[in-house]
Amino acid sequence: MSETTEPNVGTFTLADPLTTAPAEPVEVPDHAEWPLPNGFAWVFPADGNTTGGLVRPVIMADGFNLGRSELDKTYQGLESDYEFISELRRRGRDVILLGFEERSASILDNAEAAKAAIMRAIAEQIGDARLVVGGFSMGGIVTRYALAEMEARSMDHRTALYFSYDSPHRGASIPVGVQAFSHFIPFPNSFAKQMDSPAARQMLWRHYDKDTKKIGVAPERTEFLDALNEVGGWPMIPHKIAVANGRADGIGLPDVPPGEVALRIDRIYPGTTFYTQAQGDDVTAAYLNRRWPKAEETVPTSGFPEMDGAPGGTLHTYKILADAMKKFGATVDLRHEEVCFVPSVSAVAIRDVETQKDLYTNIDDLPPEESELDEYLCSSTTTAHTAITEELCTWLMDRLPN
Repeated sequence: MSETTEPNVGTFTLADPLTTAPAEPVEVPDHAEWPLPNGFAWVFPADGNTTGGLVRPVIMADGFNLGRSELDKTYQGLESDYEFISELRRRGRDVILLGFEERSASILDNAEAAKAAIMRAIAEQIGDARLVVGGFSMGGIVTRYALAEMEARSMDHRTALYFSYDSPHRGASIPVGVQAFSHFIPFPNSFAKQMDSPAARQMLWRHYDKDTKKIGVAPERTEFLDALNEVGGWPMIPHKIAVANGRADGIGLPDVPPGEVALRIDRIYPGTTFYTQAQGDDVTAAYLNRRWPKAEETVPTSGFPEMDGAPGGTLHTYKILADAMKKFGATVDLRHEEVCFVPSVSAVAIRDVETQKDLYTNIDDLPPEESELDEYLCSSTTTAHTAITEELCTWLMDRLPN
């Protein structure tokens, strides 16, 4: 490798467990496929359903990544640690997995796929059971908007229950130093495309602008929140529930103290260092250095809470980045593999993520009415973002309508 060039290290993306290949592949059973505007769906009838139609449909939307949904991986993720789809089907539910042609497209665009899936399910249904509609991570936001917009337009979605699974109702977090690094790579790459995508701009609570190098609320997020408010913010007809992969007791991630080195890269991008987010003004989130074209950059933050160590569903952000660097010859000093991606308060739509006090609030001590949801559950232990656990899945299934 030349000393004057950097290797192509931009061929990776940050992905949650549901959008990555599982360690132990699970066979995907036969299924029908629906083509939809901006998306598609796989349909798995309930055990014993020989009617040729749907009886008790559950629509579950895929989450955020780059590119077309890979529903085989989504299916396997939903069946690996706990057999969520199989259990739904055993309980007499027809499962409809909703995917998107481009997962990083605007939430408003992907909501068209959700609306079409709802209408198709209604058209193919036998009987009068009302629908269950929701999704994982971004999928919960897509379906939230779709249902709310249908109500605003007086469209009958026939949905009794809306659910979200670790969805960023108050925003998600990718460390801004990591976002900046995606654009510091001196050639077009999939990582930068993911970080600068419409969906990322809409969901991230703070976004690094590659052109101005400023950190703030992306205009696309403001526009999306305005659009959501215009349709009422939430669907009002269904019962609204959510689960969070993070804890509710306000205790942050014990292994992610603020202001420490999370990852240092040497040999390539020599001396590039990422720090866990700390409070204060002009706090260094990352120092970036490259050999060619020669450049260095310090990424500062001001007024941030301790986001990386906040209670919430985690993402192996720094491990994914470190593993990518090692593949291309870097030496890495990885000290903190994972950080908070969706804070607990965000996943259950209570308080906010803007201040240390709210971000680390003890949700258990708050009146449930403070949430914009009707019911919610936080994990008893910190788990990975969208990790499918028996605790969260059984709580959710026990609330499905008859």
